[in-house]
Amino acid sequence: MTSLSRGLSVLGVGLLAAVGVVAAPPPVSFVDVTAQAALKFVHNNGAFGKKYLPETIGSGALFLDADGDGWQDILLVNSKNWPGRAGPRSTAGLYRNAGNGTFTDITRASGLDVEMYGIGGAAADFDNDGKIDVYLTALDGNRLFRNLGGGKFADATKQAGVGDGGFSTSALWFDYDADGKLDLFVAHYVEWSEAKDLFCTLDGKSKSYCTPESYTGRSPSLYRNRGNGTFEEVTKKAGIDDGSSKGLGVAMLDYDGDGRMDVFVANDTQPNRLYRNKGNGAFEDVAVVGGVAFSETGVVRAGMGVDAIDYDGSGRPSLVVGNFSNEMMALYHNEGNGLFIDDAPKSTVGRASLLSLTFGCFFFDYDLDGAPDIFAANGHVNDDIARVQPRITHAERPHLFHNVGRKQFEDASAQSGPALQRAIVARGAAYADYDNDGDLDILINVNNGPARLYRNDGGNRNNVLRVRTVGTTSNRDGIGARVDVTARGGSRLWQIVKTGSSYASQSELPLTFGLGAASGVDAVRVTWPGGRVDTTGALPANQAITIQEGAGVIRTTPIAVGRR
Repeated sequence: MTSLSRGLSVLGVGLLAAVGVVAAPPPVSFVDVTAQAALKFVHNNGAFGKKYLPETIGSGALFLDADGDGWQDILLVNSKNWPGRAGPRSTAGLYRNAGNGTFTDITRASGLDVEMYGIGGAAADFDNDGKIDVYLTALDGNRLFRNLGGGKFADATKQAGVGDGGFSTSALWFDYDADGKLDLFVAHYVEWSEAKDLFCTLDGKSKSYCTPESYTGRSPSLYRNRGNGTFEEVTKKAGIDDGSSKGLGVAMLDYDGDGRMDVFVANDTQPNRLYRNKGNGAFEDVAVVGGVAFSETGVVRAGMGVDAIDYDGSGRPSLVVGNFSNEMMALYHNEGNGLFIDDAPKSTVGRASLLSLTFGCFFFDYDLDGAPDIFAANGHVNDDIARVQPRITHAERPHLFHNVGRKQFEDASAQSGPALQRAIVARGAAYADYDNDGDLDILINVNNGPARLYRNDGGNRNNVLRVRTVGTTSNRDGIGARVDVTARGGSRLWQIVKTGSSYASQSELPLTFGLGAASGVDAVRVTWPGGRVDTTGALPANQAITIQEGAGVIRTTPIAVGRR
């Protein structure tokens, strides 16, 4: 798209025009700073030629402020060698943000240096003590780690009763019953073990990785937080028991605007699920009637990662879902009447992703123009796929879709730096402003390879407001709070404070609002999970603010935009 046509598209969207974006956005480049940042994590899926199914799905990546110093740290989930196979010990990697563009590996003696066949994770303050705790999902039993402070974590799994079993994938913390305590949702994939492993083949001769269709599914789990360090497993009671589920990605959203958190599960070769929160402790699956269970042709797809946001200024959250190669990504637009329509087939998002296999995916405003863009982390599951499908490769380039308004996106991958031209076997992906310069950076966990950290250069030439929430009656992190921002000029932006999303990963909890050319905001309104509403007065742009429930803005920190 030319600069002129892009500018006209932007002008055609009230959201973008109102925040002052009237021309093509400045060039933005994502730079691979993995080595520069001293991030030396290498994922181990244990592969040794047996072609075990879990080797294909990789692991997640998390941004979290583990020590509460205002800088986002990194947690990379790892798997391990199969029993009886020799090899170096592999654990998750915890990296402390030094605040100067580098990270320090503090895994050893952190309490997180536990060998497990890890898949995903979710981080939040489940006990409301002011410190971020970590839940890791795995093939061989999940773990809950309570943050003790000082970079130390203690295994609280047995006491809490959330060890769960089976092949767990993505998880999220949310307060589904609005009692001020964070509950836990865990997705499961299939019933697999080494003893149950099947022989599958692509060419009729040599063994290849089986598809999930070869195995039976397993229900997700829901744990209700009792508030005393323990949880009650309420899966059946809550109406989400589903033995056919083969979940890989989960996202929390309030799709119907009733103030209660709903859950979307991206299933692999099974219909997706959209669990509507009925407000009485139970959920009902409305995916089929809502139009998000299948493709537009009524076919189940291989759902991987998922995220939700209002990407077109409609006031309603829509969904993006990563799918298998030859299926294209889904972009389910929320029509506001309980129905979603997949706009991907008629958009660049669908056409560009047709041959890709997308795991991690999320919405984020990488150029701070006020319109959420899309990132997709790609990589096939079969390392020998090119033998039978020559147009498809194992390692794949990611996609970066720039929101140009009117529900349209353009593929900006080729114009966004060499890092996005490199083919990798990407799995979990997350975003955060790790260098506190206002724009959002990208973290990717690579299956059986080195993790990647891509710094955003140029995205902070527009203005920004970052918002962190602190609950008092609500959960301490304010997860589930809706934050509405009215930019000078009248534009209204909003987001939900959330965990989960993408694939087996979690992005930072603070929210980033791109303001374009607007010099500030007229107001910030926070609707807390318990229903309380706090509203600020006018605020200048280019700062990070902390809003506490009942107290308003308790902290402001300037952001030096335009530095890089």
